[in-house]
Amino acid sequence: MSNPRRQLAIRGFIFVVLIVLLFFFSRYIPRPFSAFAPAGEDFDDFEGIYSSSDKLSKFLQNLGPYSPAVFVLLQVLQVIAAPFPGELTGVAGGYVYGETFGFLLSTVGLSLGSWVAFELASILGRPFVERFVKREVLEKFNFLTTKTGTLICFVLFLFPGFPKDYLCYVLGLSRMKLGTFLIVSIIGRLPGTYLLTMQGATIRNEEYHTFFLLALGSIVALGAAYYYRNQLFAWIKHRHEHK
Repeated sequence: MSNPRRQLAIRGFIFVVLIVLLFFFSRYIPRPFSAFAPAGEDFDDFEGIYSSSDKLSKFLQNLGPYSPAVFVLLQVLQVIAAPFPGELTGVAGGYVYGETFGFLLSTVGLSLGSWVAFELASILGRPFVERFVKREVLEKFNFLTTKTGTLICFVLFLFPGFPKDYLCYVLGLSRMKLGTFLIVSIIGRLPGTYLLTMQGATIRNEEYHTFFLLALGSIVALGAAYYYRNQLFAWIKHRHEHK
């Protein structure tokens, strides 16, 4: 077995073990997870879960004790292949599981997904990454693959609206160590993850005034991020080139 194949086999085995443990705890230690999930109803609109937070929430509620494990897997998938918008799964997690456990489950899923994307890029290289990352994005942030700044990468993960899933693949091509990447990506994602979870939790608790304030804050942050995106990119590249 070649070295890349051996590395993939080892990482794949670790991932499968983690998922099996996740389903085990989800099934046999249902509290506190199931205690925070409303009872589900019959569900048959599987196509709708890709575009509607409400339908995704109903789908999760219908899974019983396995719901938390499936939700974590959905978060993993939305990092690796982006079949679901991250905002959709984040809000759904807060609605179904509440503020604390929705945030915890989202963080676990996003962390696992980030790890998988980083490892795949690191082992399989640029030809594989080009299947998932848009060429213009890869070319724009190609400088990160030659010399990586921890602070710069943390800012990118923290920055609202930035394609963080793409960044996991890009950094997998860089010299950044896995431990450093996990610290930067996990901590950098926390504020955005918590904000999305809170939005879902406020809908669950019928705190609509708070929800609209959070939504307004998100819109303002995204608007500011979009408006200053070029200045931020120029600053990042300048710091990177003058390290």
